Amino acid sequence: MADILEISRLTKRFGGLAAVNDVSFSVPEGGIFGLIGPNGAGKTTIFNLITGVYSLTEGDVRFRGKSISGLPPFKIADMGITRTFQNIRLFKNLTVFENVLTACHLGASYSIIDSVLRLPRFRKEEKALFKKAENLLSIMGLTERRDLVANNLPYGMQRRLEIVRALALDPTLLLLDEPAAGMNPDETEQLMRLIVRIRDEFKLSVLVIEHHMDLIMGICEQIVVLNFGIKLAEGCAADISKDPKVIEAYLGATEEV
Repeated sequence: MADILEISRLTKRFGGLAAVNDVSFSVPEGGIFGLIGPNGAGKTTIFNLITGVYSLTEGDVRFRGKSISGLPPFKIADMGITRTFQNIRLFKNLTVFENVLTACHLGASYSIIDSVLRLPRFRKEEKALFKKAENLLSIMGLTERRDLVANNLPYGMQRRLEIVRALALDPTLLLLDEPAAGMNPDETEQLMRLIVRIRDEFKLSVLVIEHHMDLIMGICEQIVVLNFGIKLAEGCAADISKDPKVIEAYLGATEEV
């Protein structure tokens, strides 16, 4: 299976501090890939480097075989990479449906004149966009809440809504930054099934950062572990869960008595 994303010797320094230091890994097309590590390990910094929010100090990011290093975020998004954020970024005062429809409109191709005069092209595309938004809400279990103001949604549902907005951009690579944050165990279990369903139905590749180990170990075929900006380990869930370096990074060194 070909790799959709290749990270090569990725490095980001802020002054004298290396937030990410010489990290390399590849995400296979159609895979669900996990990125884990203690707080401050550099996980979100890598997302910011992939999506062009930060510029690289060294290294390269290749998407479908082409370097995207140095491209602005909107061009990277146009190529098919979208993401969610640790801190939810919704239009808080718009309804659930309006949030999704707004994202869908980024793919509209009609002109301002088409819109003002409500020409056939505008009406046809608007109908398709409404249908797309409704379908996304249905898949994510948000149809019954479509008319609620986003700010009034429970926290876990706001997380879902942010994923819906990312899907509205028709990505081929979806980056999820702690999607289960704030969710209870039952919600996390539902999210696990949902991520797998999204991957299968939308033919996506998924790169996910998460502190809920049940989610990571349950759905990721491959996992990279970071610690202090350095790649500590890489492998399948079974190998990572038994790796002494990973256990030490999470639990601290144990002294023999």
